[in-house]
Amino acid sequence: MQRRRFLQHSLTAVGAVALNAQTHAAPAKPGVLKLGSQEGRLPGGSLKEKVANLEKWGGCGLELGGDPSGRIAEVKEAIQGTGVKVSALCWGSCNGDLVSMDPAKRKAGIEAIRKALDTAGALESTGVIFVPCFHKQSELSPAELDKILWEILPAIGDHAKKAGSRVLLEPLNKGETFYLNRLDQAAAICRKLNHPGICLMGDFYHMGLEEKTDAAAFTAAAPWLHHVHLASRVRNLPGQDKLQQPDKPERSFVDGFRALHQIGYQDYCSLECGCAKDTDPMLAVPAAFEYLRGQWAEAIKPA
Repeated sequence: MQRRRFLQHSLTAVGAVALNAQTHAAPAKPGVLKLGSQEGRLPGGSLKEKVANLEKWGGCGLELGGDPSGRIAEVKEAIQGTGVKVSALCWGSCNGDLVSMDPAKRKAGIEAIRKALDTAGALESTGVIFVPCFHKQSELSPAELDKILWEILPAIGDHAKKAGSRVLLEPLNKGETFYLNRLDQAAAICRKLNHPGICLMGDFYHMGLEEKTDAAAFTAAAPWLHHVHLASRVRNLPGQDKLQQPDKPERSFVDGFRALHQIGYQDYCSLECGCAKDTDPMLAVPAAFEYLRGQWAEAIKPA
């Protein structure tokens, strides 16, 4: 089946699922805003200090980079006794090895993500963020990449479930990858595989470049959505767009947040972004959290 026909068929079904969820089966509880951040975005001289700052500013999710298998004890010690938990592991593409045509590379890539899933489970993380490939990491067509993922992901999903975590497919904008640019494309894979260990995430920065609306994208992906990245239009902290582009409005999160509330989203929304030049992260990060809480309040207020 051609990729376009497959996606059209899948999107019709996904839309039907989303419509049914909206009209016949409201979520068990409304969505919540659980703010967090990637470790590198948080100021602090140590992980424990970063966690303390995050909690002080009302955050509760710590996102870690790569596979921190050698840091499990450090991370557990840093969050012990706090309200902060590990949200996701931003693992990446492993140089595209999981979709490589080289059997040795693919085997190594699969083993690497299995190991990352074990780490995610040990840290009680919501999942391992996986980008199948960036530009120049694969010469295969999207249809060929689809077939590889359909082949390898079920067993990886089994391992994820056993580890107590999940794979989170991340769509990126066309400037970063030619494959999986929108949430509906990742949702089509999740729907076909129908595996609790294979899910997806959304990133407001990439969505702003690729999606028609944030709300439609989140609604279509609702059954598999388990993590969200936050960034401004210029990929700085939310609320910092006008510092770089004073003639343009701030990136709004209201449309997307309204959808997250309506679909009953319960997982984390995590900062993955820069910090505007000449701004102090000790002031800018809490200001971004305050901006986001204001956007959420606007999104959920009665019409």
